[in-house]
Amino acid sequence: MNSTRILVAGNGGREHALAWKLAQSPRVAQVLVAPGNGGTALAGGKIGNVPIAADDIAMLVRLAKDENIELVVVGPEAPLAAGAVDAFRASGIRCFGPS
Repeated sequence: MNSTRILVAGNGGREHALAWKLAQSPRVAQVLVAPGNGGTALAGGKIGNVPIAADDIAMLVRLAKDENIELVVVGPEAPLAAGAVDAFRASGIRCFGPS
């Protein structure tokens, strides 16, 4: 069961750790990290970076739709405070982020 596509928003160590752990699941096909960092760029395998800033919520929603993302995980506080979780949910995309 290797089908779930996940987007992790952020570029820090927290997002790197989340992407790394999510990619270990046999249920996950791909983990995109926006914008990611040097560590996620070198991770290879199921993990790939996307050059979109974590606070560019409109572009992240568009990316999630275009790439058939099933779950978005938002790490940084700024996009959370700017309403990222609400924007993804309003678009019908499951999103996880502390509130």
